[in-house]
Amino acid sequence: MASKAEERRTALRDTLIDIAERQIEEFGLAAIKARPLAQAAGCSVGAIYNAFGDLEDIIIAVNGGTFGKLGRHVAAALKDKTDHSATERLVAMSYAYLDYAAAHPNLWRALFELRMSTDMEVPDWYLNELGQLFSYIDGPVQECFPDMEPQDVSLMTRALFSSIHGIVMLGLENRISGVPQDQIHRMIGMILRSVTGKELF
Repeated sequence: MASKAEERRTALRDTLIDIAERQIEEFGLAAIKARPLAQAAGCSVGAIYNAFGDLEDIIIAVNGGTFGKLGRHVAAALKDKTDHSATERLVAMSYAYLDYAAAHPNLWRALFELRMSTDMEVPDWYLNELGQLFSYIDGPVQECFPDMEPQDVSLMTRALFSSIHGIVMLGLENRISGVPQDQIHRMIGMILRSVTGKELF
């Protein structure tokens, strides 16, 4: 049974994660600083470091939650598409990825902006959330390339994810090499149908 001190620490951790998530959502990753977090949580700065090792640990906790929400959003896009081709399921998941990124740009950016040091131990639950997201892609990729070795399926999954992520990032950031947002869906469809050997349109 948890002690009162452990219960208070857990409650503070949950509070700090909620506050950090709201701050990232509104202001971006740069907003995560110890003093504003402590003020919003009604605790001392020292209490933050008793609950978490450092601010990176709080961001990892937020990002783990974001990966989970993103994964569920992507999975929801497949619910009414069980009879669709593997390519069209990949397209649907990619559209869902784009839609989530557009709706929550700062939380989405935070997934890729955090620089983890080489000696940082990434929690298993965090890796599991990321792995779950990739698992949604692995199945259709295997269907598209039935003769591909498992390690190459994994590599192709990450290659496709990287391609779609790049299109989304450039489009949402309005970079010079991107395309207008109303064309991002079309570009995603063209890339996936071309790679999987389906017709472009």
